[in-house]
Amino acid sequence: MNPAARKIQRVYLTLTLGNTLAASFIWGINTLFLLDAGLSNFEAFAANAFFTAGMVLFEVPTGVVADGWGRRTSFLLGTVTLAGSTYLYYLLWQWKAPFWSWAVVSVLLGLGFTFFSGAVEAWLVDALRFSGYSDDLEAVFGRGQMVSGAATLVGSAAGGALAQATSLGVPFLVRVGVLVAMFGVAFWLMHDVGFTPDRSSRPLAATRAVLAASIDNGLKNPPVRFVMLAAPFSVGVGFYAFYALQPYLLELYGDPRAYTVAGLAAALVAGSQIAGGWMAPVIRRLVRKRTTVLIVSTAVSSLILIAVGFTRVFWVALVLLAVWALIAAAGTPVRQAYLNDMIPSKQRATVLSFDSLMGSTGGIVVQPLLGRTADVYGYPLSLAVGGVVELLAVPFLLASRRRRSPADEASATSDKAV
Repeated sequence: MNPAARKIQRVYLTLTLGNTLAASFIWGINTLFLLDAGLSNFEAFAANAFFTAGMVLFEVPTGVVADGWGRRTSFLLGTVTLAGSTYLYYLLWQWKAPFWSWAVVSVLLGLGFTFFSGAVEAWLVDALRFSGYSDDLEAVFGRGQMVSGAATLVGSAAGGALAQATSLGVPFLVRVGVLVAMFGVAFWLMHDVGFTPDRSSRPLAATRAVLAASIDNGLKNPPVRFVMLAAPFSVGVGFYAFYALQPYLLELYGDPRAYTVAGLAAALVAGSQIAGGWMAPVIRRLVRKRTTVLIVSTAVSSLILIAVGFTRVFWVALVLLAVWALIAAAGTPVRQAYLNDMIPSKQRATVLSFDSLMGSTGGIVVQPLLGRTADVYGYPLSLAVGGVVELLAVPFLLASRRRRSPADEASATSDKAV
């Protein structure tokens, strides 16, 4: 990696570290926070569904912001929006607000995250290519996931301990403070390199044009389309499982107020992310096709989730959770590299946002349905059902494999969409 590419990677890892640290302060206690505010399981996961609905609504418009006004602009807008909506969440908890207000603010939280999704990844790939980097993308994405895992490890454990020592609302205030700091860091370090924003069109015309191009390079491109169609099942179940495991593990542990345990469980997932990020480029060197990694990781993680639903022993569930997270984490950088090698630069942020939109669509449906299953039949059955739902992603990944895209076996990045 040449000095210019190494500098781009450092900025990317810095942004990933700060963003993930800010977000992860509440990941270990978010479901407990919502339940403490007076929401039922169904309402808590419905609030999460409204969050994902916000991501669906705003993915494409914010992708247009990234492609039309710059990836740096999109990132800065994301920090401001997410900080403001997180503070509103804290106020709703204090006020024991009705469900409709949680739904509204959850949509705003989704808006905040859509400014990030696609923009940072697109900024990284274009800047690396401009700097002359020609090695596998899995290596950089793997490092990013390792940094993200480390930040989650620290943030989620600290958030759980902080909630235990103070209250469930304090980690949300810490998140606001870190996001404000990240605005200053991004303003100073992040500049669009290897990409020139196109501001010639009016906003609505630009939205239509970029959306049309994104569909052409996304849903109308068969190998990309099938990867996107798999996302609602795997992402939707992943969202639910991560948050449902918090109260479920406390249930197995026997102390519903052991918030530190919930934070440590999220930290365990983070540790698995670190290991998975390290494993991804190693696995990629051993496995010829990227789709092989995606198919196997999805199928095995689904079966493990089913097994988690049938265990009644806390430590066994904890080990299964770690293995589930490790396998999913090892496949994530490979999926990112596979998609990016099939997407042209000009619409990269919007197509990646569209991919995120597909995953969020699954979250809108899957989370409240599985939350309702937990209300009626308990967390174990809801997790087992989630594992079965995730298996539905495998046929779509097999369909992408059958299209024999050159990106499936690519060993280095290419400047062309293939």
